[in-house]
Amino acid sequence: MPPPRCLVRGSINVDEFFQVQEFVQPGQTISSNDLVKRLGGKGANQSVAIARAGGLVDFVGAVGSDGLWVKDELKVAGVNVEGMLLVKENTGRAIIQVNAAGENSIILFKGANYTSISPQKIHSDTTHMVFQNEVPLQSTIEFLTSAASSNIATVFNPSPMPTRNELQSFPWNQLTWLIVNEGEVSELCTMLDLAVPQQSTSPNKAAQSLVLTLSIRIPSTNIVCTLGADGVIAKFCLFPETVHVPAAQLSGPPLDTTGAGDCFTGYLVAGLMKLGSTATISEYLQVLQRATKAAGMCVEKAGAASSIPLGIDVDVRMNE
Repeated sequence: MPPPRCLVRGSINVDEFFQVQEFVQPGQTISSNDLVKRLGGKGANQSVAIARAGGLVDFVGAVGSDGLWVKDELKVAGVNVEGMLLVKENTGRAIIQVNAAGENSIILFKGANYTSISPQKIHSDTTHMVFQNEVPLQSTIEFLTSAASSNIATVFNPSPMPTRNELQSFPWNQLTWLIVNEGEVSELCTMLDLAVPQQSTSPNKAAQSLVLTLSIRIPSTNIVCTLGADGVIAKFCLFPETVHVPAAQLSGPPLDTTGAGDCFTGYLVAGLMKLGSTATISEYLQVLQRATKAAGMCVEKAGAASSIPLGIDVDVRMNE
């Protein structure tokens, strides 16, 4: 039997990092302390994370002739890029400000990421499929529908957030896993016209209430909500309770949070690939703990894809 295999239908960008003391304000011109160009895009980052976590991963996306080097970097990272297209459009770009506290502010140019790609690119051995929202949502839905008809587990990280109409018509019953942060889960509940619980003094309690509310609307989907420094809350559709995993302890101050969410998603997916279709809460917790540790290590370094740690290094840190 072939090993689990993941297809990521997503974005690939040239990330341009500007190091600044504070984010630029309207009407203001500031100087950057540094400029670095790296491989990026949520799809590419998550593919690298899956590969570094030990998963077999295919990336389906598009670049222009100005982005051949990011395709090469993706290949060097262990990602299969045979499903990528070379198009006339310029490669996607991300203009990223990183301030002195390690926080980021991002402007996206979609570029080649909005190329139409057919689900025929799906490998016959694919067991898992991952999506974000930096490619056309219609393409995501086409791949999602094809995956559901083939009993392929699907994972969606709706960032940037789709519109209200797009969310209300989205085929949630075909989605296996939803990964959101605390702001996104609140926005999802609002856009799906769900009764948002009153604010709690505890961020964990507030997020837990939102996750439970959302789980009633999409009962066949497992929900994972990241809370930054407060860790992760998850609701698995086969179990009634939510679980909480604390954030990982850092070995130093955070340098750059840009790739943390994608690192977490990739490690989570790689862990799910190893578990198969059924698992206990204890097994899910172990996967979440490893993904949380990897994301913590990611913020200790600058960059997005370049800051994602190797699985062997994550395992060493977990055993310390």
